[in-house]
Amino acid sequence: VDETPRTAEVPEDYVRRMAEEKASSGAALCGAQNPVLGADTAVIRDDAILGKPRDREHALSMLRSLSGRTHRVCSAVSLSIAGRLQTRLSVTTVRFRDLEERELEAYWRTGEPTGKAGAYAIQGIAAVFVSSIEGSYTGVVGLPLAETAELLRAAGVATALEREDTV
Repeated sequence: VDETPRTAEVPEDYVRRMAEEKASSGAALCGAQNPVLGADTAVIRDDAILGKPRDREHALSMLRSLSGRTHRVCSAVSLSIAGRLQTRLSVTTVRFRDLEERELEAYWRTGEPTGKAGAYAIQGIAAVFVSSIEGSYTGVVGLPLAETAELLRAAGVATALEREDTV
């Protein structure tokens, strides 16, 4: 799936479109009757989508721009099953404390920022940057679980907690 945002596409619409395209592509590969999830996450600062960093300087620049500020993380999850597509959106507000340059350099050296939207992974070392979060932690990680369970339940797909064989 081409992950290029469209001109003037708002972040919420972008992540919805990405999740839907991923679910639809997966369904085309493994059959429309099989349940297929697609998901996408974007870090948004001042209505700009911060994608995955191209290199060290790009990652450090993104992290500097998040330092001491609040930003949004939008995650969408889509379920394709039996030719139908349903989508849910999660929007979470994350605040970073003031970050020191030496921390950013050390964080880059861990390799964790590579391939991560906004150049950070809240479930990893970058958790120490977060001073507050309002919304879905799992949405920031990249798959909003409450919304995912809601989609599966509505489609009649049992989650682990709903199956009788769960121990």
